[in-house]
Amino acid sequence: MSGTADAPPPGDGAAPRGHRPPEAGAGPDPRSSTELAAAARQFFERCHGAPADAVWTAPGRVNLIGEHTDYNGGLVLPVALPHRTAVAAAPRDDGLVVLHSAARSTAPVTLPVADLRPGTPDGWAAYPAGVLAELRASGADLPGVSLAVVSDVPAGAGLSSSAALEVATAGALADLAGIDADPRMLAETGRLAEHRYAGVPCGVMDQLAVACCRADHALLLDTRDGSQDHIPFDAGAAGCSLLVVDTRVRHRLADGAYARRRAGCEEAARLLGAADLREAEQRTGAPESVLAALPADLRPLVRHVMSENTRVRRVARLLRAGGVRGVGPLLTSGHASLRDDFAVSCPEVDVVVAAAVAAGALGARMTGGGFGGSVVVLAETAVRCGSATGRTNPPL
Repeated sequence: MSGTADAPPPGDGAAPRGHRPPEAGAGPDPRSSTELAAAARQFFERCHGAPADAVWTAPGRVNLIGEHTDYNGGLVLPVALPHRTAVAAAPRDDGLVVLHSAARSTAPVTLPVADLRPGTPDGWAAYPAGVLAELRASGADLPGVSLAVVSDVPAGAGLSSSAALEVATAGALADLAGIDADPRMLAETGRLAEHRYAGVPCGVMDQLAVACCRADHALLLDTRDGSQDHIPFDAGAAGCSLLVVDTRVRHRLADGAYARRRAGCEEAARLLGAADLREAEQRTGAPESVLAALPADLRPLVRHVMSENTRVRRVARLLRAGGVRGVGPLLTSGHASLRDDFAVSCPEVDVVVAAAVAAGALGARMTGGGFGGSVVVLAETAVRCGSATGRTNPPL
């Protein structure tokens, strides 16, 4: 994570006011980091009538493999996207938080900072407002702020638009407060905001991927011990492309289906006498014996989590050995598990996966929390992985 006034970090994103952000994998190429920063500053000044003091960008992410494992102490393997979100910020002395989004033509969200609480505000504004509340609770001196958001990360597509917004907001606000924040701190602030203010009991993967991924690498993250391994991943060098197909079926993880599955996993771990399903897996080493000890309604959830951890390990080994093409079948088997055991797919997503494989793709699966969103496809003939979160400082 780096950036200077002269050389902003590589990355993309940003849309001017009134322009609908392009869908991932469609439309014009996402903007460079320099263009993104300029668009964010211009939008901020148009909205607030004064220059921004800080601008941060953060990428969306696509999870190559490892779905619904992060809140079970498991393994994940995300990559960053070139599509990014930018947040421009400046302090206020009137005790208000004023939030503008370039993707919405509605009036800004405005409320006293003292009124921030879970559910207030709601909708998209809950994410940056929640980040502000979490930073203030940790002691940050932020009596009031103005924010302006521009983004190329499509919302509801399973590409971590919320995590990109949270991490970019956390970085910009940390700058305003004079906090030298590291990527893990930014990620944890975003995760807490999403839990407490947006009502989504997400794991740690999305925010850590957004904050920590490197260009042309996949991030092998062990969510149990926090260890990270950046594995080179250049699909193009292997004669392949990693494609992200947005089904345009929008999901809402706060509607309860995601939370019910997480609760089922936690209940299974409790019945097994383990802190999480990863501990249960490591303790027994035999998934069959674990499943036999559980009620029938919990077995499919646990079977998915344990088999998905195995798939992550196998994909990581393949990437280290340069076996990109061998990843395809593991993507497809992962989708079958998400569809049949974890039950988070939908007909539109299943059609895209089936059509891609039938057309000759090496493999395909849904990505993200499920119930719509995007499909990741590994096909012959490359899409570069994006870079991690980056600060773009105001001109000196």
